Amino acid sequence: MSVLSGKEIAAQVRQETRERATDLSEQGRPPRLAVVVATDDGGSAWYVSSIARAAEKVGITCDVVDLGADASAKVIADRLDELGRDAKVHGIILQTPLPEGVSASELAERIPVDKDVDGANPASLGRLAAGLTAFAPATAEAVVTILEHHEVALEGVEVAVVGRSTVVGKPLAHLLLDRNATVTVCHSRTSDLPEVTSRARVLVAAVGRPALIGADHVRSGAVVVDVGTNPTEEGGLVGDVDADAVSEKAGALTPVPGGVGPVTTALLLRHTVDAAFR
Repeated sequence: MSVLSGKEIAAQVRQETRERATDLSEQGRPPRLAVVVATDDGGSAWYVSSIARAAEKVGITCDVVDLGADASAKVIADRLDELGRDAKVHGIILQTPLPEGVSASELAERIPVDKDVDGANPASLGRLAAGLTAFAPATAEAVVTILEHHEVALEGVEVAVVGRSTVVGKPLAHLLLDRNATVTVCHSRTSDLPEVTSRARVLVAAVGRPALIGADHVRSGAVVVDVGTNPTEEGGLVGDVDADAVSEKAGALTPVPGGVGPVTTALLLRHTVDAAFR
């Protein structure tokens, strides 16, 4: 079984992004990313810190706008509006989770589409579905980037996506359709999940349930992309795929960690530079 690492892809994307960010800075237009945070969740804090460190390494200024875990919807909305009007800010990310009772989808509508570098605004998803210019959610784009980098055929190929979130499943289906794949989106109401997924030559697991996908879900020789990042009690990460069981049947598998995650972060930074150029 082949291991479809994302680390080399991420390094290549970061290098290209660094060169373009340098060009912008030399023109007096340094790229700037704002990450709005309204939570004290430890996992979220780690993720935001990793984005900030990665941004600094490629020459992107990253402002972490911490509004506090008790911030109201109005406070968050007002700050998003302010950042949307700021010509020096090119990309905006609204980090989740948000305070109880605060709607992420409603607030995401405040992010201008041209600054929506993680495709959170529902308008971005609509434009993506219509084939118009918009940033795709970076995780969904990372899946396609990995498949294309490793020269996995998609045209005419049956692909099963397990998970229908607006972060991965739905936008990924559109990206795959654009590449002429035949896509089935599975979810919690899908009858006989193994029967559906075991037909697919490419299987993407993106539901956030550890080891949900076992050997019976996988067609022999299939390419399996594991989007899951589920924390363990020991402080590690495991995916949505039972890697030990699936490795005996799959033809290729992305690792967790080291697969989709690094590419996702690298693409967020590339999107920010793309937004600055636009």
